[in-house]
Amino acid sequence: MIAPEPDFCDIAIVGGGLAGGLAALALAAKRPKLDVRLIEPDAIGGNHIWSFFDSDIAKRDRWLVAPLVRYHWDRYDVAFPERERRVRMGYKSITGEALAEAVTAALPAGRIIADKAKHVAPDHVLLARGGRLSAKHVIDARGTGKTSMLDCGWQKFVGQALTVEGGHGIDRPVVMDATVEQLDGYRFVYLLPFDAETIFIEDTYYSNAPDLDVDAIRGRISAYAARRQWNVTAVTREETGVLPVVVAGDFDRLWPPIDRVGRIGVRAGVFHAMTGYSLPDAVRTAAALPALVDRGDLGPRLRARAASSWRRQRYYRMLGAMLFRAAEPDERYRIFQRFYGLAPGLIARFYAGRSNAADKLRILAGKPPVSVRRALAALSKLDWK
Repeated sequence: MIAPEPDFCDIAIVGGGLAGGLAALALAAKRPKLDVRLIEPDAIGGNHIWSFFDSDIAKRDRWLVAPLVRYHWDRYDVAFPERERRVRMGYKSITGEALAEAVTAALPAGRIIADKAKHVAPDHVLLARGGRLSAKHVIDARGTGKTSMLDCGWQKFVGQALTVEGGHGIDRPVVMDATVEQLDGYRFVYLLPFDAETIFIEDTYYSNAPDLDVDAIRGRISAYAARRQWNVTAVTREETGVLPVVVAGDFDRLWPPIDRVGRIGVRAGVFHAMTGYSLPDAVRTAAALPALVDRGDLGPRLRARAASSWRRQRYYRMLGAMLFRAAEPDERYRIFQRFYGLAPGLIARFYAGRSNAADKLRILAGKPPVSVRRALAALSKLDWK
């Protein structure tokens, strides 16, 4: 009896989160003749809400995320103990459900594989339930891998969508409400008003440790809602997250040159080093993929892109070092409070990871919100590769 030939496709994407889902959408739209498979053991997109500023996404790439947007606003607020501000800047949110619907509609039946990869190679994937999927190219988009080679702080959070009887009275996002008690590092509350009676509230921490006490944070969310005098009748969704805020590290250890499997997203180390957010880079990479997949050296090319991004993030890693190593945990809010006194264009370029030379000088100019001595000491101890 002749054994059947192994399953084969053009592109196998491992991981159906933000980076993998966007990559599948871009390839389906621009290269519809390619056989693209997406391997994801759980729900595509997961239980997540991703938000971004309009300026995070280049106009040429907005076609990719525009159909996924479920909520949008033309401005947002921030609040600190000594500063409040309304920023006129477009802000949008997409959901894991929206990403899942789009990917399911874009890929033909059978192209989404509900399984886990137990081994990933440049030209094949071994599946946990048995079987091998061979491919011209394999792209690893499984999210955070090992971080032991990185010096990190952590941005961690618990978010809940609350139903507020009679309405919550919020008509625009509050990106940072740092008037709350400062606990476990820099703490702020993040608010997204989905409709008059539904608000997403996220309790977020810039902390030295990744440990997340979900029950304690649920209690703080409840206390915050009570402080706002909201009559909460239901919690309709909950999500948690722990994002690395990279202070220093060696890219060659994160992604060794001998590893020729293509990577994208957080797996590739491609995210904003100071905020931990990966959506802008995930969009840029996904939009570039259709023009790259005909090349035999896709893996090394994706690595070169990731290495270039890593070098560009050096400035933001320095800021992270100042935040986590030079500022006392309960005083970290002062860094963001000062930052939000700067020009809107500078703020926009910062979040997009495109700060220019003048921006970088301006962020560091003036009276520093941290000890200069401690900042210099912190920077002197780090590996700046």
